[in-house]
Amino acid sequence: MSTNVLRTADGWWAVRDGRAVLVDTKAVTTAELIADRAAVREAATSGEAGTPVADLVALSPVTTPCRVVAQMINYRSHARDSGFTGDIPPAFFRKASGSVSGPRESIVRPGHVNFLDYEIELGLVMGAPLPVGTVVAEGDLPSYVAGLVITNDVSARDVQLTKTQFYESKSYPTFTPTGPYLALLDPEDFARFLDLRLKLSVNGELRQDRTLADMIVRPAQALTLLARFQTLDPGDLLLTGTPGGTALKAPPKPLEKIGALLPPAVKWKAFFKSQARNPRYLHTGDVITATIATPDGRIDLGEQRTPVAHANEPHMRAEHNSSRSAAR
Repeated sequence: MSTNVLRTADGWWAVRDGRAVLVDTKAVTTAELIADRAAVREAATSGEAGTPVADLVALSPVTTPCRVVAQMINYRSHARDSGFTGDIPPAFFRKASGSVSGPRESIVRPGHVNFLDYEIELGLVMGAPLPVGTVVAEGDLPSYVAGLVITNDVSARDVQLTKTQFYESKSYPTFTPTGPYLALLDPEDFARFLDLRLKLSVNGELRQDRTLADMIVRPAQALTLLARFQTLDPGDLLLTGTPGGTALKAPPKPLEKIGALLPPAVKWKAFFKSQARNPRYLHTGDVITATIATPDGRIDLGEQRTPVAHANEPHMRAEHNSSRSAAR
C-alpha cells in the first residue's frame, strides 16, 4: 500500500489516518528522501501517536531545483475541448522548477496576465535515473517511478497563445502548485493507475473530473518517448496532462476558419474580446481545490487548496491567512 509523505519546514512526515510522524532522516531533497525509504517505512509503522496533519503547514513535497517536464494534450476530453481530431502526436514541454509552490500557497497572477487558467495533472516523481534510450514497459514502472503528487499546470493563456510560448506562459512563480502528499508507491499500486480520478473545482464548482482511463499516452509509453531525448533523475517531476474542463476551449470551426484569414493582430484581438466574456478564467480571490485518488482510497494524494492573488496584493493561504490545514 502506498505511503503518503508530507514536507514541512521541520522535515519530512509519514502520514497515516490524519496524523503524521516525523521521519528520522537527514534527507533534504526529494531524491534523498526516496533513497532513504526505509526511514519513511519505519516512521509509518512506528505506532507513534504523531501530530495531527491539520496542525502542519505543508510545503511542496517535490524539492527544487529539479527538472519539470509536462505532456501536452494527453487526455481525449482535453483534445476535444482544444479542437483536435484524429491522432495527436505525443509532445512534451519544460516548465521552470521555480514555478513549483506549496499546496496551500497563493497562485500569483502577474499584472500583465488577463486570462489565467487551471489544469489539474497527475505528477510522476522519478525514483531512479532514466537515461536517454531507455525503453520502459508497463512492468518496469516501479523501477523508475517512486511516487505520485497532485500538480496544477497553471497557464497564462494570453502569453501562451499570442507567443506560442509554453515555457513562459507556464513557468511564472507559483504556476505549479504541488502536493500536499508525495505518495510513495509499492509495486502492486501501479496496477491501480487507471482507477485514479482527477477532480478540480473553482469556488466549489466542479470543473474537471476524469480518470486516467481518459489518458492518451500512458506513463510507461510517455517515459519511453521522453527518453528518446531527455534524461531524468530521481526527484524530477513529469506532469502527465490534464483532462477536459479548462477555461480555454477552441472556438467553433466556422469562426476558426474565419480567424485564419485575418491578420494575427486582428485575429487575437477578436479572440480575446470573446474570451473576456468567459467567466471560467481565474480571478483574484478564487480558490481552487484539487484531489486525485482511487475510489477505495488505497491511493489518495490529499487535497490541494490554492487561492488566486494578484501580483500587487498580499499573498493568501487558502481559506484564511492563519490557516494551518495541510490536507484532508
